[in-house]
Amino acid sequence: MTDRKRLSSLADIAGSASRPGYEPGRHGRGIVHLGVGAFHRAHQADYTDAALAARGGDWRVVGVSLRGHDVADALNPQNGLYTLIERDAAGARARVIGSVERVIAASREPAALMQALVDPATRIVSMTVTEKAYGIDRARMTVALNHSAVAADLAKPAQPSGVLGVLTEALKRRRASGTAPFTVLCCDNLPDNGAFVRAGVIDFARRSDPALADWIAADVAFPSSMVDRITPAATQRTLDDAQQMTGCVDHAAIETEPFRQWVIEDRFPGGRPAWETGGALFVDDVRPYETMKLRMLNGSHSMLAYAGFLTGRRYVRDTVGPAGFRPLVMRHLSTAASTLRPLPGIELDAYAADILARFANPAIAHETRQISMDGTEKLPQRLLAPAVELLAKSADTEPIAFAVAAWMRYCLGRLDDGTAYALNDPRETDIAKAISGVRSPSDLARALHALPGLFPDRLRSDPKWLDAVSSRLGRMMTDGMEAAVASELAH
Repeated sequence: MTDRKRLSSLADIAGSASRPGYEPGRHGRGIVHLGVGAFHRAHQADYTDAALAARGGDWRVVGVSLRGHDVADALNPQNGLYTLIERDAAGARARVIGSVERVIAASREPAALMQALVDPATRIVSMTVTEKAYGIDRARMTVALNHSAVAADLAKPAQPSGVLGVLTEALKRRRASGTAPFTVLCCDNLPDNGAFVRAGVIDFARRSDPALADWIAADVAFPSSMVDRITPAATQRTLDDAQQMTGCVDHAAIETEPFRQWVIEDRFPGGRPAWETGGALFVDDVRPYETMKLRMLNGSHSMLAYAGFLTGRRYVRDTVGPAGFRPLVMRHLSTAASTLRPLPGIELDAYAADILARFANPAIAHETRQISMDGTEKLPQRLLAPAVELLAKSADTEPIAFAVAAWMRYCLGRLDDGTAYALNDPRETDIAKAISGVRSPSDLARALHALPGLFPDRLRSDPKWLDAVSSRLGRMMTDGMEAAVASELAH
C-alpha cells in the first residue's frame, strides 16, 4: 500500500510530469464524448487539452461510459485529471491532462447522460465506441434490427441505452425545446465515418418520427474524421510510472506512442475547439487521407504482419529491427505512396518515415498475430485496390504481390514446422473450403482469387499479376517463409 495522495488537483503534482497550460476549473464544458476509454484519453482529450492551453474556450469534455463504470470510478475522484505517458526508444515522458471535466456512468445515471446531451452548452457529441456498438448495417446503411441495443431502443425510444437511440432521443429533445443541434463527430477508426453514423441516426429516427429524421438530415452536421494513435492497455507499470512522475496515485493513467494524427472535415456549425493548435488537420474531404492511411500504414502493416508472424517475429518492432526486414517495409511504403495524389498538409516521405519509426518503437508491443486477423476484411482497401491501380498504369506490382502471397500462405493455417493456428477471419470456413485438397501454389492462388466478392476481376484475370503472386507463394510453400523473405530482400 502507498501513503501517497490520490491525484485530484494540479497542486498535487510533485514529479516531472508537465501540467496543463491552463486552469481547468476556469473553462466550461462543450463536448460530450461517448466511450471515454484509453484511446479517447490519449487522442481527442489530448488534442482538446492542447486547444484549451492555446486558445481557451468552454470546451472541456464530459465523458460517458455507456456500459461499465470503471472509468468513472477512476476519473471522478481525480476531478477528471489523469496522466498521459508517451513511450519510445528515448524513454518515457508524462503530462497531466485537464480537459475531462467528469465521467457519467450511463448505466447508473441515465438521467445525467440525457441532461448533458440536451444542455445548450453541449455543442459537440463525439464518440469512440467501435463499429459493433452502433448497430448499423454498412452494406445497406440502415439500422441493424437484430442488434440488441437497436431493438431495445426502438421499442422504448424515450429510455435509450445504445448509441443511435441516445443520439436520436437527445436531438429530439433539443428540437422540441428549440435548442440548436449539436455536431455529431465520430472518432472511430471507420471509413467515411461521418456518413456512416449519419445514415444510422436518420434511419433510426425515421422509424418512429419521420419529421425528426428530416430535421436531422437538414440541420445536423456529421463531419468525418480520421484518427491514429497506438494506445496499449494500461499495466501496473503504467500506474507505477505515473506515480513516480506525478508524485500521486493515479488510477486513470494511460500510455501511448508519441505519434498522433487527426484529420477532420471542417463542419462545426456550433463552433469547435482550436484542435489545429495541437496538430489536427482540418480539410474539406477526409477520404483521400483515409486512403493514404489504408494503403501506406495499414497496407505495410498487413504485409509485415503475415511475413513476420510466419517467420516467428512476434512483434511489429521485430520486423523492422536489426533481425527484421526493414527494406521490404520501405519498399511497400514507397509503392503504396506511388498510388496516391498529393494531399494538402501531408508530406508522404515524412509520413513514411513516421510509420517506420512507429513500427520500430521498442516500447510498443504490437503483435503480428493480432494484425494478421480478419484478412478478408482488410485486403480489399489495403492491398487489392492499389494493385488494380498499379496494373492500370503498368507500374510495378511485385511488392503488393508479395504481401498478397504472404496472406495466402497464412491461409494454410500452419507454420513451416507444421504447427497449426486459427486464421481468426470471418470467412475462415469459405477459405478452408476453397483450398481443400489444393496442392500446387498456382492452384492455391487461383482458388483464393476465386473467393466471391474479394478479389477484383482485373486481378483474377491478369496473367502477370497471377504469376507474380503464384511464384512468391510457391517459394514460401517450398523453401519456407524465411527463405522467401530473404529472396525478396535480394530481389
